[in-house]
Amino acid sequence: MKALVALADGTVFEGRALGSGGECLGEMVFNTSMTGYQEMLTDPSYGGQILVPTYPMIGNYGTSEADVESNRVQVNGFVVREDCEEPSHPLSEGTIHDYLLKNGIPGISGVDTRAVTRKLR
Repeated sequence: MKALVALADGTVFEGRALGSGGECLGEMVFNTSMTGYQEMLTDPSYGGQILVPTYPMIGNYGTSEADVESNRVQVNGFVVREDCEEPSHPLSEGTIHDYLLKNGIPGISGVDTRAVTRKLR
């Protein structure tokens, strides 16, 4: 399903729906880490924000309840370049899509997150 990210300056990025779908509002922020996407999602410092990791592949080692920073997902939305549909870690409990869906978080995949980051800066 088609999804959009619209910035306050009128810039629109198109991609495909990830997670729960729907609309979300929030301050958009980026993170340049290469790992730790589940920790980012559950980090209280990202509470109410829309998170954009700049690393191009998110979800390659899946998700696990052992990798959380708080008792819930804190972000309002998640924007990624590419989500991995087949995690490779033996302890993975699911995909990033399933994790977002389970927690009611809308996301979008297929977005040039580095271009988004340049706009945010």
